Amino acid sequence: MRLEDLLRLIRGPARPTPRQLRYRRRRVTLLAGLAGLALILGMVAGAGAGSDSGGVATAATKIGWYGHLRMLAGAGRGSLSLEQRAAENAAIDRALDRTPFIRMGGKQTRQIALTFDDGPGQDTEALLDLLERLRVPATFFMLGRNVPEYPNAVKRLIDAGVPIDDHSMDHPAFASLSEADQRAQAAGAAQVIEDAGAPYPRLFRPPYGSYNQTTHAVLGSLRMLSVLWSVDSEDYTKPGVDRIVQNVVSAIHPGAIVLMHDGGGDRTQTIAAVQQIVPQLRRAGYRFVTVPRLLLDNPPSADDQGLPPGFNPSGAG
Repeated sequence: MRLEDLLRLIRGPARPTPRQLRYRRRRVTLLAGLAGLALILGMVAGAGAGSDSGGVATAATKIGWYGHLRMLAGAGRGSLSLEQRAAENAAIDRALDRTPFIRMGGKQTRQIALTFDDGPGQDTEALLDLLERLRVPATFFMLGRNVPEYPNAVKRLIDAGVPIDDHSMDHPAFASLSEADQRAQAAGAAQVIEDAGAPYPRLFRPPYGSYNQTTHAVLGSLRMLSVLWSVDSEDYTKPGVDRIVQNVVSAIHPGAIVLMHDGGGDRTQTIAAVQQIVPQLRRAGYRFVTVPRLLLDNPPSADDQGLPPGFNPSGAG
């Protein structure tokens, strides 16, 4: 054996070069990432499979694929859920600094927000089943008086991280109320929503679109942004599925906030219309987001928030 071979055996293998170390680190990071992704997908698939089985799993609250991902991501400090909510709340604060209300997002991207009022109601869970199948996020403006009546629907929304926002306690026309009564209606519903386990609502939709300067002052003190709409489905009139679809598709635009309802009566026409609206708008290049996400990704211009000529929200909301 040569002397240099003997010395190599004594010293052990040569130290890797910096280039070799960088290559090994990249390889380890890639393998760890792939393993983590496989673990998450496996857990989601397993959870989904469990919900179709018999026994206790069938009775569990359905939260869908998005909800499972939110559960896996966690809600603690540094989690995806908490960071996203903080970013969206900051976007709401920025909007509030410019205007007390919005009726649409910006025009920068083809994002739109479906919103549902007057719930929860008898058809809310059927609507959630459809939105889950279509993988469509939405924003729900709830009446405080209805929240305790439909705990399963509320729990599904909370578990899935869906925004639950304020539509007052009892659906009065705010412009006809005193400051004290407006505050009681808005703050009372917010308390009921929080008591159900949802985050404090940062958005408020005035019933019937009725508001005045007092409403703005009350909501400002509650750190709530008033959210109107730029596209009215008129589903509250129950005009038929085809008419609801036409009302939405014909008026849609980038940054649109669409008014629909999941409570206040039979909403089977609304559910059937959503099933047609979503694929039509997706083919047109639109992407569905929640209102908080719309404010974050596609912030509105204060110049675009004035009410259009002939805007008459009477009977809506």
